[in-house]
Amino acid sequence: MSAVVRPAGSERDQRRAAAALAAAGLRAGDRLLVSAPASPALLAVVLGALRTGVVPVVLDPALPAAERAALAADADPALDAGAEPERLLDGSAQADLAPVPLARPMHYTSGTTGRRKGVWSGVLAEDDARALAAEEIELWGFGPGDRHLVLSPLHHSAPLRFAVHTLLAGGEVLLPGPFDAARAARAITTGRPTTTFCVPTHLQRLVGRDDVDWSSFRRLVHAGAPCPEPLKRAVLAALPAGAVWEFYGSTEAQFTVCSPEDWLAHPGSVGRARPGRRLETDARGQLWCAVPRWARFEYWRAPEKTAAAWRGDRVTVGDLGRVDGDGVVWLDGRREDLVISGGVNVYPAEVEAVLDAHPAVVESAVVGVPDPDWGQRVVAAYVGAADPAELAAWARERLAPAKRPKSLHPVAELPRTSTGKVRRLDLPGLLGLAGRG
Repeated sequence: MSAVVRPAGSERDQRRAAAALAAAGLRAGDRLLVSAPASPALLAVVLGALRTGVVPVVLDPALPAAERAALAADADPALDAGAEPERLLDGSAQADLAPVPLARPMHYTSGTTGRRKGVWSGVLAEDDARALAAEEIELWGFGPGDRHLVLSPLHHSAPLRFAVHTLLAGGEVLLPGPFDAARAARAITTGRPTTTFCVPTHLQRLVGRDDVDWSSFRRLVHAGAPCPEPLKRAVLAALPAGAVWEFYGSTEAQFTVCSPEDWLAHPGSVGRARPGRRLETDARGQLWCAVPRWARFEYWRAPEKTAAAWRGDRVTVGDLGRVDGDGVVWLDGRREDLVISGGVNVYPAEVEAVLDAHPAVVESAVVGVPDPDWGQRVVAAYVGAADPAELAAWARERLAPAKRPKSLHPVAELPRTSTGKVRRLDLPGLLGLAGRG
């Protein structure tokens, strides 16, 4: 069901939500569990909680009951609002709100490489809260004239962050409903949004359509998964000059921002460190980012994981990459995704970039599977019309022997999370290679 969230109406509902939470006994630092589809009520409850220091724990409403119950038990909320956040807006009482959120929502990491972890930032000091909100609003230039289009589920951190800060800056939020290419095309063409956050999968399904009028955008920001170079160039050509931006970040923290100019000068990069941050690599090639005080977090009730992620003010989420002499950041993949074949480190992102450059490949994903001789061997799944033998020859011309996929598997689509990340753990099973040596 499509909806437009306007700041004045949302502010009233946020005050009602805050009053209802206070009446239920919730105080700053308490957790509120919500697991509902995108709606004006969900945004109002999340912001009403945040602006009183209550921390919303935002779960995917489509979670299986057992997984939801496990995460709910882990989060230990003071109140579970379930799938009906609008119940917190029924009363007429209204509470005072801080001008900015006093906390960050708690999200659970997507679990593409293992067990989900809660990302917890606690309640922020007032100065830090103001700095956190100002950083996001200033980076993307959100203001009262904006209409932000929500294309991704709001239980993920980036879509929620963009929507929340648009409202805080006085702009409107468009909620067209669950992503469908035809519905999204209508929302873009008739709703005239000025900003959106999306993942490359959205762009792949939209950019070739002839019923999309992209001319209203001043900022289309993508992240969440690598964007193949041909797709990126097509999006840059379709949208107004200067509109297509990218960032590299995670549920835990934000690291870089990439302007169209930077990307065109350095195709395939993810830009430069965000303002107030510094990126460097360690001896293993892991990226570490020095972040400001208001960007700190811990893994909920997992002190050993928190300790492994931090060195002073620097944090890592296990990504591998490099920072060149100009400060431009290049990603090689996740430490967990690294394939070691015959003692050689193979970065899936490097192999995928070669396969994606083939004119008959739409996108690809590379994974390692157990091999009795080499420890692991490289295999690839891809979407597109390329013949496997032809694609293998293409790879042989462009990749060292250890990096060449030992088998290539055409598939109708790659398994993904709802934010567009490939579920690499699912690939061996999808390809019929699980458990094979």
